[in-house]
Amino acid sequence: MAEEKEKDLDKFLKLIAKSSVIVFVSLILSKIFTYAYRIIIARSFGPEVYGLFSLAIMILGWFIAFSSLGLSEGLLRYVALYRGEKKTNKIRFILKTSITIIFFSTIISAIILFLLSEFISINLFHNPSLIIFLKIFSILIPLGVFSNIFLSVIRAYEKINWHAFILNILQNAIKLITLGILIILGFKTNAVIFSYFLGVLIVLIASYLVCRYKIPEIFEKYTLQKKIQKNITKELFSYSWPVLFLGLLGGILYSADSFVLGYFKSTLEVGFYNAAVPIALLLSIAPQLFTRLFFPLITREYSRRNIKIIKGLSQQVGKWIFILNFPFFIIMVFFPGVLINILFGKEYLIAENALRILAIGAFFSSLATISSNLILMMGKTKIFLINLISVFIFNITLNIILIPKYGLNGAAFSTMLSGIILSFVLLFQAHYYTSIWPLRRKMLRIFIVTLIPIALLRGIKQFIVINNLSLILMGLFFFLSYVLLIFLTGCLDKNDFMILRNIKKKIIRKK
Repeated sequence: MAEEKEKDLDKFLKLIAKSSVIVFVSLILSKIFTYAYRIIIARSFGPEVYGLFSLAIMILGWFIAFSSLGLSEGLLRYVALYRGEKKTNKIRFILKTSITIIFFSTIISAIILFLLSEFISINLFHNPSLIIFLKIFSILIPLGVFSNIFLSVIRAYEKINWHAFILNILQNAIKLITLGILIILGFKTNAVIFSYFLGVLIVLIASYLVCRYKIPEIFEKYTLQKKIQKNITKELFSYSWPVLFLGLLGGILYSADSFVLGYFKSTLEVGFYNAAVPIALLLSIAPQLFTRLFFPLITREYSRRNIKIIKGLSQQVGKWIFILNFPFFIIMVFFPGVLINILFGKEYLIAENALRILAIGAFFSSLATISSNLILMMGKTKIFLINLISVFIFNITLNIILIPKYGLNGAAFSTMLSGIILSFVLLFQAHYYTSIWPLRRKMLRIFIVTLIPIALLRGIKQFIVINNLSLILMGLFFFLSYVLLIFLTGCLDKNDFMILRNIKKKIIRKK
């Protein structure tokens, strides 16, 4: 039995590693397209328009989260759960029920945002130029929510290739290409609005078509007794309604900063701040590489009560996230100005310290990803909600105190401290409910090992002229030293080498 579980663990680790390669390629392309899109907006239209765009995206995100009623996250869990139990009838029922409810909630939300766009723009952000953004973006609410519904089903069925292609590549490529064409044709601010609109529309069409033709069984008629339907609906909403607030509050550690900055300062400062935020969020790439498949897998195994496999997956994936993220975290802390200058230009260097501070919080948050997945796997969405509400209140309070005096740095510090507190809370709660620590002792060894190339870099820095070329060479030296030391000091275990051998075999076969 133990041997069988070990084989299952190896199989799932290989699956996660395989999907992570696919997600990695799609995320790299996604980041290239996304940053190119944001950089073109920031450089072509200036911090003012970039700030308006950032505020509009933030407000749209809140309305989408509210009108979704948490059902996209509920579908992700229950579709994966029912797949493990081989109950397709239940999957059909929750999908059709969710679609019916979402239709009405999104239409109502779109009307509310459209009618309130003038009030929000003038009374809250003192900028009438925001009105047109909000009015057109209100139409995106139904499109965005239905896209999330179909993408959740695709992910729950572990079709990670399609999920990664639609969400990361197709959407961002369409936005970027459309933006470029509209700018060439002479469009101004409308180029930003319509390019974003088209990107969301394409995601909806593509995700629906994949579900329709790759998972056709979910659209067939279901046959369930009324009592079973009632119980399923009750379970779905019991899990999903707290997730509604998770969606509203999940990104609050960054969006609340923009909101309070826009209220106390100006859209100009929001624009500067949003040069630092997307760079800090690069630290979310490593968790995304693995958790796209990790969550459906552990939920399926939880339905079969395979806790040992879940523990093995959690610890291994947690270690992979740490190994990948730590060197990038160090680069952000030591060379924030270089990253901002390369991506956004010298005009945005005012956000240098903000990036350094945000990177610390983002790094801790990345380590808490496995813990949050474990809590959601258990269905403890209400506990998760209490965590986020508490952090939200703490974050907003700190923002109100610090932003008027410290501006960008005050916003960044609020988010950093809130992120660290939330990460530790999630870590201990996940252990309490599952008896799993998603951390391994070898992480401490990795941390100690990393101090060596850092010390060497600091020594080298005193004897060379700092310019873009020397910084690139120092970065390469750091990464190469880091990788070499990881191998030489025994930071990798048998599972790591199994995955590396697998990747090597695939590369040799392709050759």
